[in-house]
Amino acid sequence: MRDSGLWHPRLAALVAGMGHGDTIVIADAGLPIPAGVEAVQLAVARGVPGFLPVLDAVAAELIVEEATTAEELTDAGILAGVRDRLAGIPVKTTSHESLKLACREACAVVRTGEATPFANVILRAGVPF
Repeated sequence: MRDSGLWHPRLAALVAGMGHGDTIVIADAGLPIPAGVEAVQLAVARGVPGFLPVLDAVAAELIVEEATTAEELTDAGILAGVRDRLAGIPVKTTSHESLKLACREACAVVRTGEATPFANVILRAGVPF
C-alpha cells in the first residue's frame, strides 16, 4: 500500500502511463462515457467522492499543461476550486457538446459521485522539462 498519492490502482497506472498531450477527464456522475474510452468508476453514492477531491488527487500526480471545462459550468464553488487547484495553468472553456466530443480522445474518464451539473474537466498532460 502506498503512503500517499493515488491509492486507486487503475487510476494510478493510467496517470503514470500518460504521455505529453494525452488527456484524462474528471467527470461528474452524469457525463456520458464514449464507447471505447476507459471508465474509472469511483462513484459510491451521490456526492461521494466529490469532484474537487478527485481533481486534487489526480492533479497532484499529473503535470497538467492545460485544462478545459464546459461553458455551462456555472457553479461558483466548482469553478473557483478548479482555478485554485490549477493555478498558473490555462483553463479553457468550450461548449458541453464539444467537451463530450473531446472525451472520445481521452485515455479515460474518471466518474466521481459529483452531482453538480457540468462539473467536468479535461486535463491535458504536460512534461516536466
